[in-house]
This record gives sequence, structure tokens and C-alpha cells, in this order.
Amino acid sequence: MEKSNIAKFALPLLMISMLAACGKEEVAKKEEKYAIPVETTTVMQGNVSSFYSTTATLEAPQEANVVSRISGLIESLAVEEGDRVQKGQVLAVIDAKRQQYDLDRSEAEVKIIEQELNRLKKMGNKEFISADSMAKLEYNLQAAIAKKDLAELQVRESRVLSPISGVVAKRYVKAGNMAKEFGDLFYIVNQDELHGIVHLPEQQLASLRLGQEAQVFSNQQSKNAIHAKVLRISPIVDPQSGTFKVTLAVPNQEARLKAGMFTRVELKYDTHENVITVPYSALINQDNRQALYVIDGTNANRREVEIGYREGDSVEVIAGINPGEQVVTRGQQNLKDQSLVEVITPLDLASAKN
Repeated sequence: MEKSNIAKFALPLLMISMLAACGKEEVAKKEEKYAIPVETTTVMQGNVSSFYSTTATLEAPQEANVVSRISGLIESLAVEEGDRVQKGQVLAVIDAKRQQYDLDRSEAEVKIIEQELNRLKKMGNKEFISADSMAKLEYNLQAAIAKKDLAELQVRESRVLSPISGVVAKRYVKAGNMAKEFGDLFYIVNQDELHGIVHLPEQQLASLRLGQEAQVFSNQQSKNAIHAKVLRISPIVDPQSGTFKVTLAVPNQEARLKAGMFTRVELKYDTHENVITVPYSALINQDNRQALYVIDGTNANRREVEIGYREGDSVEVIAGINPGEQVVTRGQQNLKDQSLVEVITPLDLASAKN
């Protein structure tokens, strides 16, 4: 009887002790913390500029439609599309036989009138020569000289010359075609410097000045900026669109840009020098407040900050952090204030993958 009673009491005590031990193990597991891997960077000081982003259409400030000044058969073409030409270079030659005949006839008429004038002037008896006849001959001589000069000009214009230095963008005719007077022959454009045409809201007028710096990108994804400057600012605002025209001078010596291209433009308004900067990717936006996770030993402390200008992936921090501190740049989405972290480097990640 006594043994059975002891067994009755011992069994419940054993079960209670086992349950208590399991509970302690679960609490220990809950209390155990795991370090979250993160990447960090050091807070630096540098210059950050403020930009206004917009778009611009590129135009060539120097372009010319080369036309024929005379009609005639095109004997030869000296250039092709894509060729670079200099001002005054021969582009084409037009048959000018008809114009040459007109020039020869005009020169002959001038000589005839000059001979007649000289004969009358050498006459001894001036009474037989009326002043009116002499005046008419002198006027006829002037008219004949003007006609000769015009014929000579038409002969010279049979050699089509480039009015500007640039590149032949279009050729409208072929050798053997009949050129019409004032008909298009070539289109030449100079793209060594382009003009970017920007239309900005009237609120931006007070922030612009001549010579202000700008950055031009060939497309939305490009990171290679071409440095331009504000060349002209329109003094009036379009009442329909509420914008004003700004012309940028865009250097293009390497021919990376072409006239007619649609580009992205960032106008530099202001620069803050020697300020605290962090990568923009390090910021966390929570409840419309910007925050950073700052490394403190083995923990990451959440710290609200006030930001200023942003330039690319770099952002100015006005208050909330000091130079030299370590901030989390990757893995901050998994953190809370005072989270246990393990700082790793990209080299560690590469070795872990291998």
C-alpha cells in the first residue's frame, strides 16, 4: 500500500518538473538573439549641389541649305553625305557654258562702247559732238559694265561653295541632274557646339543666370554627363504655357550628341561645400521622417536626421549625424532600434558565394 501511494505522488511531481524544464528551454531560445548582417560606410564631408531636372531638344546653331544660284547641268559632285567640309570649299560644279557666252558678249559690248567714247574724245573738232550723245555713251558704258559683272558672277556661281564649316547632312541631287535656280543641293550642319532648348516654369526664372552650369545626358539611363552652360534666357514668359525659354551652350567636339536629339538636363542651382554626406540608399523613410541606422559597437541605433541637397546617390545631412560615424547602407530594412548586427564587407559576400 505504501509503495503504491508513493508512486501516486511521485508521478505527478516528475511530470511537473519535466514541464518546467521544457519551459525554461523555450524561454532561453526566445531570449537568444541573432546578429543581422549589414554593410556600412563611413560618414564623409564633401560638396553637394542642387539641381533642377528637365528635358531639352538639341539644335545646331550653324546650319545651311545650300542652293544653286544658276540653272544648269550638274557636272560633278565633290562631297558626299557625312563628309566634313570647310567654309568656301567646292561642293559641286554646274555646267556654265551658257553663262560664259553671256560673259563674253558683255565684255565685247563694253569694249565697243569704250572704243567709241575714246574716238569721240580724241576728235579735234568738239563742235560736231553733242554733250547729250557723250552722256548717253557714258551711261551705256556703265550699264554694259554692270551687265558684264552680273555675267561674271553667274560664271563664278557655277562652282557651288560651302557657306559654313560643318558636315554634309543631306545631298539632294546627283551628278547629271539638272539644277534649278535656287533649288536645294546640300544641307550642311555644324555640330561642334549644339544649343539645348529648355522651357522652364516661370517660378524658376529668379534662380537662373547667364553662365550657370548644367549637365546634359544623352538619355534617361546615361550617367555620362556633358557640362553645358546657360547661354541665353528669354526675358518674357509664354502666357499660354507659363514657361520661358532657356538656351544652353552644349560643347560637342567628340560628336557624342546629334542635332534633334531629346536629352535629359540638370540645371545646377546652388552648391553647399564641405558638408556631411551619406549615400542616399542608406536613408530609411518612416512616417515621413528620414532616419539612418548608426553602428554603436555590435548594435545599430536608429537616428532621425534632417537632409538637404541631393546629388546623384549622395545626400547632404544637415543634422543628426557626425563625420566619421558608420552608417548602414545595406540590410537596414530588416533592422529595428538597438538591433544586434554583424558588419560584413562586399569581399566577405563574394567569398561566401564561392
